[in-house]
Amino acid sequence: MSVKCDVSTLDCANISHSVTLVPRLKYSINLLDDIVKILKKKRHNLKKSNRFLVDDFDETDNSHLRAIELERILAFSLEILFQIKKRTGRISGVSSIPEVLPTTIPLIRTVSAQLFDIIPNCSQKLSELSVHLGSIVLDSAVLTKARFDFSQSNEESSSLLDKVKLIVDSKISKQYPNLDFFKAYNT
Repeated sequence: MSVKCDVSTLDCANISHSVTLVPRLKYSINLLDDIVKILKKKRHNLKKSNRFLVDDFDETDNSHLRAIELERILAFSLEILFQIKKRTGRISGVSSIPEVLPTTIPLIRTVSAQLFDIIPNCSQKLSELSVHLGSIVLDSAVLTKARFDFSQSNEESSSLLDKVKLIVDSKISKQYPNLDFFKAYNT
């Protein structure tokens, strides 16, 4: 699933816009793509190694619970990053950046925190991505004289996180039908 953002079509009023924003946006999109590739590979390998759990899951075995939880975290992280890729694909000009990207930064930080102990290099790359996108948002806001409603951005981020959690929990439940998913995580 690859969402393309044609940064060459960004409406730039002067050379400073393209010089400062376009290369950083391209770099950020490439960094996001690299992170997604790494996580997709890790998730694929984990899914393969967890196949036995479809039939042999033991909810009293902590290693089984950890394996499912790790797969859920990777699935959640990937789904969030896919949502971010969709958002970056909606960038149509400098003026759209302050409308599209502010919600992505808390999402990226959430995923980075979840991956900190699991895949430190991805967590570090996500932190870098957060910094780059944050600077792009601020610079584009200065150029377009945009204003931010941080509470609205936080609400949108929280809502998207909840939606993605439900999607991922549903996918994991379907993947492991013999697992009483909610019971396993609430004990």
